[in-house]
Amino acid sequence: MKTAETVKPIGRTFVSCHIEAFSFGSIRIDGDTYEHDVLIDRGRVRKRKKKPSKKFRANFGHTPLSTEEKLPWKCRRLVIGTGTGALPVMDDVKKEAKRRHVQLLIVPTGKAIEELRQNPEDTNAILHITC
Repeated sequence: MKTAETVKPIGRTFVSCHIEAFSFGSIRIDGDTYEHDVLIDRGRVRKRKKKPSKKFRANFGHTPLSTEEKLPWKCRRLVIGTGTGALPVMDDVKKEAKRRHVQLLIVPTGKAIEELRQNPEDTNAILHITC
């Protein structure tokens, strides 16, 4: 399993959030293991609450990421890890990112973690840890 770090802002200063391990169905961040999708919002990790997006599932064959969810927009860049590529990202998310001037990076979760390791500054993330 690989490790990665993302950044925790404190005021305008940043502190690392350490992604210690990732494998299908599990991710360990700062010593805590999560077996569900996670959001990293200014260094705080929380469960992705996808229920608001479930109404779109029939259109995609998988519950997509939509703006109906509480997304971590307070950043300059939002990295979306799509698992192995199966997590659909609805166009409304892309449009909202553009409206908010937030750079959006949509890649498989393994690459998302690498990106968080290399460029963590002012970056939030949504990480799909299965399929």
